Amino acid sequence: MIRLLVGLGNPGPEYESTRHNAGFWWIDAAARRLGAHLQADRAYHGLVARVNRPDGPIWLITPMTYMNLSGKSVAPLARFFKIAPEEILVVHDELDLLPGQMKLKQGGSAAGHNGLKDIQAQLGSPAFWRLRLGIGHPGVRAEVADFVLRKPPAAEREAIEGCIDRSMEALDTLLAGDMTKAMMVLHAGPQRPKPPRPPKPPAAEPAAD
Repeated sequence: MIRLLVGLGNPGPEYESTRHNAGFWWIDAAARRLGAHLQADRAYHGLVARVNRPDGPIWLITPMTYMNLSGKSVAPLARFFKIAPEEILVVHDELDLLPGQMKLKQGGSAAGHNGLKDIQAQLGSPAFWRLRLGIGHPGVRAEVADFVLRKPPAAEREAIEGCIDRSMEALDTLLAGDMTKAMMVLHAGPQRPKPPRPPKPPAAEPAAD
């Protein structure tokens, strides 16, 4: 079961629409889906919401610490409410996936993502779940820092938003902890539009007498 949903990003209007804030976009969508209202909470250095559900409460949080200190927000909340790393889902931008793609995994390395690095360090465990939202790669490693802090073109933003919309179909399954079933939805990708049917040939006119 997932008891804590975390979306990674940077606070402030200058970062709001940048690729690095894809995790914030996801949490906003999840909050709408769950009827939650994120509010500033100084104790956890972020925007926090609690949702009461039949199988117990869940929390949503977007750290307001800047990306490389995300663990300062996540770990205190997890400790206070006795939430194990295995009960945490962190949603973040992913360079190694194209916009419109997403992957769910548990554990593993931070792969250079500063938000994941700090959460892992503060929790003392890499065992939390990660939902990786593809943002694409600039192709040159030296350009990554600038790339993630820029706004994606409209077509890429639309692909990322479409990915987030599809992931909401698996939200209840994720919260229930049925990760195998959730992966079937999350990894399926967008449905390709069906090709248009060829027009029917005109009916033959009757031959003249």
